[in-house]
Amino acid sequence: MTRVLIADDHAIVRAGLRSLLDEEVELDLVGEAVGGYEAIDLIEKTNPDVLILDLSMPDLDGISVTRKIKLQFPNLKILILTLHDDEALLKEAIKAGAAGYILKRAAEAELISAIQVILRGDLYIDPSMVRSLIEETPNARINKKDPAESLTPRETEILKLIVEGYTNRQIGQELNISVRTVEGHRANISDKLGLHSRVELVRYARQNSLIE
Repeated sequence: MTRVLIADDHAIVRAGLRSLLDEEVELDLVGEAVGGYEAIDLIEKTNPDVLILDLSMPDLDGISVTRKIKLQFPNLKILILTLHDDEALLKEAIKAGAAGYILKRAAEAELISAIQVILRGDLYIDPSMVRSLIEETPNARINKKDPAESLTPRETEILKLIVEGYTNRQIGQELNISVRTVEGHRANISDKLGLHSRVELVRYARQNSLIE
């Protein structure tokens, strides 16, 4: 079970994240903070694996929080969730120690994918911003490899069920997630592989030995 802490000063954002995390049986929400200092305090108390951190908070900004936390908890994975589509902030966040940077306009399923990516040790950058970091950090393990390698464990699991003929509703029941989350994962799979029909997905999965 992956322990997740949220730090965002907007109640509506926290409620949306809470609802999303509640649908994922592998993720356990252990606390919510409304400011940077509270986030640091809760990390000491709850020992999370992942911190979902807003950049703009009233007392201590996300970059400063990231620097402080990485000094005390170097193994904690920090995922920046922000409205700011800003290359300078992206680079500053990564340099401070963040493991990922995702925009709040991202689809719900993409947030879960981002968490899975950083947990396996890769650097996650919002797809709309990834090009801005490639030249700056040429050796970073950005999630832009072979299309098959870019699939998260959950996406591979869903691809297998798609190939076996499961509908979105059946996949949701099988994995204990909502149909909307399944649809989001399917959209991510199609985008990453560049394939959009079930026939194409089945053919690709078999040709690349993604399924038995």
